[in-house]
Amino acid sequence: MKVVVGMSGGVDSSVAAALLKRAGYDVVGLFMRNWDSAANQDILGNPDADASICPQEQDYQDASDVAEQLGIPLHRVDFVEEYWRDVFTYFLHEYERGRTPNPDILCNKYIKFDAFARHAETFDPDYIAMGHYARVRRGEKTELLRGLDRNKDQTYFLSQLTASQLERVLFPVGEYTKEDVRRIAEEESLPTAEKKDSTGICFIGERAFDDFLRNYLPAKPGKIKTRQGDTLGEHAGLMHYTIGQRKGLGIGGLSGYPNEPWFVIGKDLTSNTLYVGQGYHHEDLYSDACTLENLSTIDRDEVLSERKLTAKFRYRAPDEKVRVRRENGVFSVYFDRPVRAVTPGQACVFYDGEVCLGGGFIDKVYKGDRLMPY
Repeated sequence: MKVVVGMSGGVDSSVAAALLKRAGYDVVGLFMRNWDSAANQDILGNPDADASICPQEQDYQDASDVAEQLGIPLHRVDFVEEYWRDVFTYFLHEYERGRTPNPDILCNKYIKFDAFARHAETFDPDYIAMGHYARVRRGEKTELLRGLDRNKDQTYFLSQLTASQLERVLFPVGEYTKEDVRRIAEEESLPTAEKKDSTGICFIGERAFDDFLRNYLPAKPGKIKTRQGDTLGEHAGLMHYTIGQRKGLGIGGLSGYPNEPWFVIGKDLTSNTLYVGQGYHHEDLYSDACTLENLSTIDRDEVLSERKLTAKFRYRAPDEKVRVRRENGVFSVYFDRPVRAVTPGQACVFYDGEVCLGGGFIDKVYKGDRLMPY
C-alpha cells in the first residue's frame, strides 16, 4: 500500500516516515513550501514587507537527508499562493480586528489536509500521513482522538477538519510519546534525531513577532489605562497585545500602586485604548461564557448542544467542563467555572473524553450578562 507523508524537516515527520516504512508501506515524501519571503515583500506596496527569512531551505535539506537515509523519494510542492489566500490574509484580518488568531488551525484545514491531499492524489496513494500527535479511529464513523502523549497532543490544531478529510489519514507518531519518537529517530540514524522542535509561526522565522507584524499592519499607538481611567503609558498598537499578557507593557514600578505585576485585561478599538489591571487573578480576566464563529464538527452530524463536554480555550490549556447551546442561530458556550483569559480569535475545541469533536473561533466573551471588552 502506498502512503504520501508530509515531511517538514522536523523529527516528528521524519519518524512518521520511518515508522511507515517499517510497517511495509510504499512511502513517498512530500515537502510543502508555504512561504516566499521575496515574493511577499511588496504585495502590500511595501518593499520591506518581509525582511525575515523562514528557514525552509534548511528544513528541505533536512527532509531530503532523511529521505535519503530511509531510501524513499522526496518531492517538493509550492503552496505559497494558497497559504497567502487562505491562511495569512485571515491572520492579518484578525489582528486588524484586535484579536489573537491561530493560523496553524487554518493551515491544517486548507493546506495540509486540503491542498496537500489533492496534490498527493497525483501519486495515487492509499493514504496520506502527517507527523501530528493525534490518532484516528475508524469504525461506524471516523473519529479524531487525542495523541497518546497528552503533553504533545495536537488535536486542538486539527479541530476544523472533517471526518471525510480524516478517512484516509495516518498519524504514525500519535501512538508514541515524544521521548519514544526521539529514540526511534536515533535507532534509524535519522539526521533530525536531535533537531530542536520548531516553535512559533514559520513565516515569522527568527524575527521578533512585533517587528514582523508592523511590516504588514500600520502601528497605531494609544493610551494604556486602568479601569478607573488613570493613564499609565502608551501602547505600540492594540494588535501587539493579547488578553492576559504580562510582558512588554513597560509600566512596572509605578508610584501610588501596589507592587504587583500588570496584565492586559481589555481593549477598546474605538478609542484605541489598552486596559490593564494588577494581579494574575484580576477579576476582569475571568469569564463564564463565550460565543463562537465558524463552528465545525469532525462528524457533520455531531450534536453538541446540551451535552456534558469539555473544552480547551488555548493549546495546552486544561480541559474545562462546558455546555453548548444554540441560541438564535448563535452557538454559546457556558463554563462550569470561571476561566482565565478566554480570548477572541483563539479556538474553543470540544472533547468527549479522548474524542475531539471539533471547535469554533471565540467571538465574544461574557461574565454573567456583561460583555467583556476583549
